[in-house]
Amino acid sequence: MPKIEEESSVDTELKEPSMYRVILHNDDYTPMDFVVDILMSMFHKSYEEAETIMWRVHEKGSAICGIYTFEIAETKVELVKMRAREMGYPLLATMEEDV
Repeated sequence: MPKIEEESSVDTELKEPSMYRVILHNDDYTPMDFVVDILMSMFHKSYEEAETIMWRVHEKGSAICGIYTFEIAETKVELVKMRAREMGYPLLATMEEDV
């Protein structure tokens, strides 16, 4: 049986994944120290960075916590919501595409 060699040309174009902003939103019930704790534990911010972001959330109504690929951003949003609910707080995290 003869060997058949097949040559194929596949153009593979790699492209950077879309990135998404994770945003925390202000409310009148979630304690500021809880927000700082979330920023430090889930977003790996230093105390100073976490405090700065927390004040931005408090004063402006929302702030970006980080920019991640879709799956990571989605996971962080869900983890923030779960932890807040466990503690009885209405803290809201959302995500939006980073353009």
